[in-house]
Amino acid sequence: MKRTLCTAALTAGALVAALGLPAAAAQADPAPRVDLRVLVASDGGPATEAIAAELAAAGTPYTEIDLTRPDRPVIDAGLLADTVDGRPRARFQAVVLPNDNPFPAGSAEMAALAAYERTYGIPQVDAYTYARPEAGLQYPTAGGYSGSVDGVRAEVTAAGKAGPFGYLDGPVPFEDNDPAVGESYAYLSRPAAGADFTPYVEAAVPGLSTRGTLVGEYRHDGRRELVVTFVYNRYQQQFRLLARGIVEWMTGGVHLGASRNYFAVDVDDVFAADDRWNTALNCTPGDVDCTDSGAAPDPIRMTAADVDHAESWQAAHDFTFSFAYNAAGTVEQREDNNGADALADKLIADRDTFHWINHTYTHAFLGCVQDTAVVPWRCATNADGSTRWVSRNEIDDEIATNRVWGQRAGLPLDEGELVTGEHSGMRVLPQQSEDNPNLALALDDNDITWLASDNSRDPAQRRVGPATTVPRYPMNVFYNAGRAAEQVDEYNWIYTSRAQGGSGICEDNPATTTCLPAPLDTATGYAGHIVPLETRIALGHVLANDPKPHFIHQSNLAEDRIAYPVLNGVLDGYQALFAENTPVVNLRMRDIGAELQRRAAWQAALGDGGVTAYRIGDTVTVEAPSGLAVTATLPTGTTLAGTAFGEAYAGAVSGWTPSTGAPIGLVLPASAAAPAAGSAGRPVPATDPAPATRVPAGVTERVAYAAER
Repeated sequence: MKRTLCTAALTAGALVAALGLPAAAAQADPAPRVDLRVLVASDGGPATEAIAAELAAAGTPYTEIDLTRPDRPVIDAGLLADTVDGRPRARFQAVVLPNDNPFPAGSAEMAALAAYERTYGIPQVDAYTYARPEAGLQYPTAGGYSGSVDGVRAEVTAAGKAGPFGYLDGPVPFEDNDPAVGESYAYLSRPAAGADFTPYVEAAVPGLSTRGTLVGEYRHDGRRELVVTFVYNRYQQQFRLLARGIVEWMTGGVHLGASRNYFAVDVDDVFAADDRWNTALNCTPGDVDCTDSGAAPDPIRMTAADVDHAESWQAAHDFTFSFAYNAAGTVEQREDNNGADALADKLIADRDTFHWINHTYTHAFLGCVQDTAVVPWRCATNADGSTRWVSRNEIDDEIATNRVWGQRAGLPLDEGELVTGEHSGMRVLPQQSEDNPNLALALDDNDITWLASDNSRDPAQRRVGPATTVPRYPMNVFYNAGRAAEQVDEYNWIYTSRAQGGSGICEDNPATTTCLPAPLDTATGYAGHIVPLETRIALGHVLANDPKPHFIHQSNLAEDRIAYPVLNGVLDGYQALFAENTPVVNLRMRDIGAELQRRAAWQAALGDGGVTAYRIGDTVTVEAPSGLAVTATLPTGTTLAGTAFGEAYAGAVSGWTPSTGAPIGLVLPASAAAPAAGSAGRPVPATDPAPATRVPAGVTERVAYAAER
């Protein structure tokens, strides 16, 4: 008994010494406060950057210390923990390191981190580490593997599905986008003899019948580490699939911020016809940049059968298109065909099957008056040299006439949503460097609150008069193509060199990444090259917690229906990867706009230091400015003022709740145990804390959302 007591006393004493605390401090016994913030110690590599980007995209606060900077702060007890109102405080709920130990041998910083993790039950993520006994694994030379894992299909284990990766169906395919380029490197090995190690993601060891670990949990010395043995960057699909689980593991499923997988598709020009690409002229007759060709336009327009196909596809995928319509298209169709328009009859009869958005009556260009006497067009000018703008009345007529037609047809509109023709009215470089000043006035006249913009040229949400923009991703399925061969021909024109018969755009813009080394075969190039590429890009947006919609055109649902292979690739591919508890979230424009707007306000509040959140036992407290919508992800069963919090997603609950300025108290379910203290038995407060308002050199308080790819 005496020997046991002596050992315990030495352990506590060693811990107190490691944290740099007076022995009397060890007597403090209140439950600790754990701040909901992550410490990311970065070596500048892609793995820690990827995890930081995931935290930023979700709106989860973190502090980054750049280990490569000589003027960075020392990671010691004072940086990690202190005391608030007599209660010990852990300043970080999790620690992310570049590997299992990025410090020199005998490092006091690693000792401080280990003591901190042990004392407060703080988990550590090893962002990318070598497989070795110190990380709970055998060396790869002991029947394992080290090398490329491009194209490998990894699998989530039963323990991974029961734990942090339960939102996945099982497969974790590794990208192999270019056989000539190494894209991912890994160490595959088994747990070391006697190690308390649980594999979460495994892959077959090449040439052997055994499997090796890529992600697993190592428990030792009163600490827990998530060990990752493959390198990745923030854009790679394998990381995007596992990122949610990494965050949920490190935070115990209790953190600020939220993440969903979104996909929305707007279909522009419904009821109208889109002019066809001319493969001989390499332009589109009817377009302002093809006026000298002398060729007549060749329109592409959906049929009633195409509507049937769209409805069947939606039902099969539990998905709803948003149809952006131009009513003049059907009015003209009826005028030219003795009142007949089978397409419009079908769409109006089945109007409740789709979402509908006002796309203006005739799809007119609403910016400057276009001078098409030159190619490319330019803005016409007045006698004094000022820009001639489309008038307020003309814009009003385009919006209001289309709205009234839609109301009479019984379309289920949200009258505050608008897509202008070609996103016109807003600035278009290089010709039009500012918004049409009449646009904001017309939007106000028509009570427009959400205005679509083109993400490729206007990616940031912004205000235009009373409206807020909703940036949309243009899919590289062209508006002027109804057949696959036309799409490939135009694609070749844009993305090949002049010597290969192309436009030379890629030669003039070497930063363009989609340039082709040789023209695609018009018979096979669409399915073989364009569809996989566009699927990968769109699915990347889905997996990046990005709610922005994608847009195509009605022509892409007609004739060869060339949009569907891409859409199938996204949704069928998603279905094969994710469990039923993690569905694709399919929103309409107003809801996407509101989500982006809430995120921007949340980002600003975090950046201003206006949000504080912490956990004590089974209660999470959030302090935020009045009027701010607060977002969090918490275990199922969490309550707010006695009512269930959030919506179920990916095995947790998450959502937004408004702040009145008073502390928000969230009560966790009994199943969500508080972080376990280590061998010391209780947390120990630190002394002389660093000032809470000071951000030392080498530290980045990051709360911004991840930049667009």
